[in-house]
Amino acid sequence: MVLIDTVILSYALRRKDISLNAEERTMKSELTHLMKMRRAQVIGPVRQELLSGIKDRTQFELVRDAMRTFPNVRLLRREYEEAARLSNLCRSKGISTGPTDVLLCAVALLRDWQILTADADFVLYAKHLPISLLKPA
Repeated sequence: MVLIDTVILSYALRRKDISLNAEERTMKSELTHLMKMRRAQVIGPVRQELLSGIKDRTQFELVRDAMRTFPNVRLLRREYEEAARLSNLCRSKGISTGPTDVLLCAVALLRDWQILTADADFVLYAKHLPISLLKPA
């Protein structure tokens, strides 16, 4: 399974194809492939991040409805606890983490899943955390 980060969903659901660069189109294509294979997974905080800030009600409803096609990963207490531990570990190395980013890392780590993201922060996290980032072909 592959956890999908907010930025990838934004490419696919909030931006027009014409505005995407080659790397962003590749990531969007990878997401489409993962969806067809039923490997794409989304956690609630990513869903919330993606929907936050959409001012137009019609666009909000379109994105919300598209997001409803993704199963919602049920998070466990141990995943939140692991996220806090990973955050503390990163901070001890001088790296600040966002709560959603580190939760993605914890879920992926504990479930042995990969993360699909274009966020460079995850490359930095991966230097200190045993997470696996999916690199599109």
